[in-house]
This record gives sequence, structure tokens and C-alpha cells, in this order.
Amino acid sequence: MIKKISLGLLVVALSTSCVSKKIYQDLENKFADLKKENRKFADDNEELTKVKNQLELDGSKLKADYDKLKSDNDKLQASYAATDKSLKTLQASYNALEKDSNEALTANINKNRELLAQLEAKEKSLAAEQARLNKLKADLDASSKRLSELESYIAAKDASMKKLKETLMKSLKAFDGKGLTVHEKDGKVYVSMENKLLFQTGSWAVNGEGKTAVVEVGKVLAQNSDLSILIEGHTDDDRITGNLGGGIENNWDLSTKRATAIVNILSENKGVNKQNLTAAGRGEFAPLMSNDTPEGKSKNRRIEIILTPKLDEISKMLNDL
Repeated sequence: MIKKISLGLLVVALSTSCVSKKIYQDLENKFADLKKENRKFADDNEELTKVKNQLELDGSKLKADYDKLKSDNDKLQASYAATDKSLKTLQASYNALEKDSNEALTANINKNRELLAQLEAKEKSLAAEQARLNKLKADLDASSKRLSELESYIAAKDASMKKLKETLMKSLKAFDGKGLTVHEKDGKVYVSMENKLLFQTGSWAVNGEGKTAVVEVGKVLAQNSDLSILIEGHTDDDRITGNLGGGIENNWDLSTKRATAIVNILSENKGVNKQNLTAAGRGEFAPLMSNDTPEGKSKNRRIEIILTPKLDEISKMLNDL
């Protein structure tokens, strides 16, 4: 896809002499964005491929066990045929010797009984091996079916999270350039809002524009009830001094209060399942950038809404394999 886009850009550039430098630069920027998104999709696909490869390794092991049992079964079949042939030979000998003497007859009868006992034992062993072989084949077929179901379920979850990200980006487009971003990582969707959009310094009261953004997020979440929703509050490393906002002990306290304020707004939407909401304060201990610059401090002061698909069904499928 990127190669096709690149070719398209090149054709446009070569076939048009009046394209402005700004348009050309915009096309280059869009191309770079597409490359980044392609790399991200490749990373996600690699993680899923690891899971798939592991399951395929397990399937290969089951196939190897099946092949070994089948080989043992073939050997028993051959042994059974040889014993059966020997029995028939002795039976013929028995018929010939029956006329000669009772002693020879008794010996042959005992020998025949011994061979019959051996033959019966081999038949039982063969039946047991055949049963094991049938069970292993059934297990292999069931595992292959569950692997296919798991792959389909994971693909559906990935598509659902991609659609969720696109829906959020569309709903929050009005806040572009105001400290709000939406991105996807490791199968999760992150809505990050800088404090400049939400709070005054030292306060955990959400301002009007910030509340509007959170309400828009809540509208999307109300339509996706199968998500775990973690709201994390983050601060820079400036120490809390004085008596801010009625009393804040430290950055842990401030980040927790801010996360809880966001939870309260989301829970006002009756469509949002409150059991899926979790508020957490991370203080200054999960920075995005260094706190050595004003820009870094600004980026670190944020709220992150982390949306995770519930993986109970995937875990059950993995346990069943």
C-alpha cells in the first residue's frame, strides 16, 4: 500500500508543474504518517504471529505423537500377522501329528494354547493402541479447530479496537491541537489528555472544555460495554507546596484526585458500566518525557484513559488448547 501511495505521489509530482511546495510538503507528511501507521500494524501483527506460531508448535507436537503411535500400531499389525501365520502353520502340524501319538498331540495342543494366548494378548494390545491412536487423532482435530477459532477471535478483537480508535478520533476531532491524542499500542487504545485541557494548576476540578472532551469519550464507551477502562492521573516532578486546592498531600494525591474526577464524569453517562471503571494515580513516576524542560513537564502532566478488551474468552481458549 505504501509503495502504491509513494508511486502516486511521484506521478503527481512529475506530471504537474504548478504544484506548490506546501502541497508537496503536505503529501510528504501524509506519506510519513502512513509509514508510521504501517510499522505499528506490523508490530501488532508480529505479536499475534508469536501466539499463532506457539499454537502451531503445539499442533506439530501432537502430530508427531500421532505419527509415532501410528508407527507402533503398524508394527503391532505386522507382529499380529506373523503370529497368526505361525498359528496356522502349527495348526496344520497339529492335524498331521494327531494321527501319530497322544503324546505329540498333547504337546501340540499345549503349544497351540500358548500361541492362542499370545495371539489374544497381542489383539488386546493392538486394540489398546488403536484406541490411543483414535483419541490422539480426535485431540489433534479438536486442537486444530480451537486454534482456528482463536485466530478468528483475535482478528475480530483487533478489528474492534481499530474501529474503536477511529471512532474516538472522529468524535474528538474538535480537540486536535489542544493536548488530546488517541493512539493504539499492544492491543489497547489510549486517550491522552494534557492537563492544560482539563485542570488549572494544583486543581482537580475539570474545566468546561475538558469536561466536554471527557463526555464525548463517555458517549463512545457507552457503545462498547466489553472494555476495561483504566483512568490514570500523571504529574510532573514538581513538589506540592503550600495549601493547594483545599489541601493536597503530594503528587500521588493530586494525580489520584484528578483520575477520580474523570471517572466521576464518565460515570454520569448511564450507558457506561461502572464496574469497568478504575481510577489510578501514578504521580510523577511514569513520565513521557524528561522533567528537565518546561515542554517535558507539560507533556507529563496528563490524564490517560486506557481501553483494554476483556480477554476472558481468549484465556479460556488458550487453556482449552
